[in-house]
Amino acid sequence: MLAVRRKCHYFMCLIVCAAVIYTAVFIYGQVKLVVRTIPVSLHQCLGFQAPKVEQIIRSVVVDNESSANLITKPIIFVGGVPRSGTTLMRVLLDAHPDIRCGEETRVITRVLSMRYNWEVRDIERKRLNSAGLNLTVLDDATRSFISQVILNHGPPAEFYCNKDPLNFKYLNTLSRLYPNGKYILMIRDGRAVAHSIVTRNVTIGGVDTKSYLSAVAFWNKALATMLEQCRSVGDSKCMKIYYEKLVLDPRTWMKRILKFVSIRWHSDVLRHHELVASNQISLSKMEPSSSQVKEAVYKKAIDKWREVIPADMQKTMYRTAPLLQELGYK
Repeated sequence: MLAVRRKCHYFMCLIVCAAVIYTAVFIYGQVKLVVRTIPVSLHQCLGFQAPKVEQIIRSVVVDNESSANLITKPIIFVGGVPRSGTTLMRVLLDAHPDIRCGEETRVITRVLSMRYNWEVRDIERKRLNSAGLNLTVLDDATRSFISQVILNHGPPAEFYCNKDPLNFKYLNTLSRLYPNGKYILMIRDGRAVAHSIVTRNVTIGGVDTKSYLSAVAFWNKALATMLEQCRSVGDSKCMKIYYEKLVLDPRTWMKRILKFVSIRWHSDVLRHHELVASNQISLSKMEPSSSQVKEAVYKKAIDKWREVIPADMQKTMYRTAPLLQELGYK
């Protein structure tokens, strides 16, 4: 009976100690402070000396600290209208020995969409405020979620990168969450994007995948939003990269991109296809572009659409998407 009581007493002490640890970790985020918040009686109760308790606490908070530290690093975000070369950009960056991007997460875009709606929908914002969930709380929670996803969905690296194309619809929000981030907006001729969407039957919400006009109209609207927010974020944080220029001269543009993100030059970024072939760069079978980036950078995709889309449709598409002319596409 005495042994049972001792066991119960031990576990009660353990539960109280765990509660103190977790509370202190999330309030203070410092190991030394956590140790000082645990009463001596609990040390004795558990049979641990302070150094042992500190060791346990360090193992508890390591994930929390890693996520917090990630926020201060210049994370690279790659975005743009789907089929604009975002996958190519991320594998070029993934080829660098100091950078890890990985596959599309998809969930980050959805979380950013929810965060955006919480702010712009008046009734939703009032409900959240009444529950004590102000914009700062929501930003902190959103940032924590995104950081954990980026940190844990691949191997550790010196620099982290994320490629979810439609994240850039919420670039202002993303930039607020990660003020030290670097943002690379991929731009490609809307007619080439439309051709790729239709011929590869790429599913995008609200787009008729059998219609060139529907696809190019989506490109024009989505890219206009991204360009506006990229300008708002500023040239020091958001860099616009034209797909056509990148594939015509990858060395020059990758040097500019690495300089923009303040990462040293490495020639591996010019041989991504070799690293993919040796399984040093991970690709998702669920992403339509994965099969294409297994090859070396090639130029044939730049004007392939001209051979397929009828001339009269090309003219209609040009009128449908005024951004084509604004961006210098002929």
